[in-house]
Amino acid sequence: MSVHISVEAEALNPDSLRKILETEDCGSIVSFIGITRGHEGSSKVERLEFDHWGKELPVVLEKIGTNAISNFDINSVVIAHRIGTVLPSEPIVCIHVASPHRSPGFEACSWIMDELKSQAPIWKKEITSDGESWKSGLG
Repeated sequence: MSVHISVEAEALNPDSLRKILETEDCGSIVSFIGITRGHEGSSKVERLEFDHWGKELPVVLEKIGTNAISNFDINSVVIAHRIGTVLPSEPIVCIHVASPHRSPGFEACSWIMDELKSQAPIWKKEITSDGESWKSGLG
């Protein structure tokens, strides 16, 4: 059982992150990659800027990953999140889950993303063709 956490100021590489998973006795890898949209409503998105609580973010992500392993039939989790500037089509967040069977992997991956959005001390500013605004909430 393993949890790997990464908070990156540079581009995420989902394929490299997937290779970190421990897949022995697993029959499934479920992945979620969240990317920056190019449009928000009628506005063109120029970039997102992520601020975070540096010391606390890895602790919260580790707790989410550990709880996922405890609560679902999964063997390994990788959670990576960008900080700083993220351009359209670039990955913001990457979650990989290795599990013996696909159903618990899908459930765990979805649960991890929901928990990240509600718990992770990350704040997002959206810069569009119509101006900039901080998005409400965490994650």
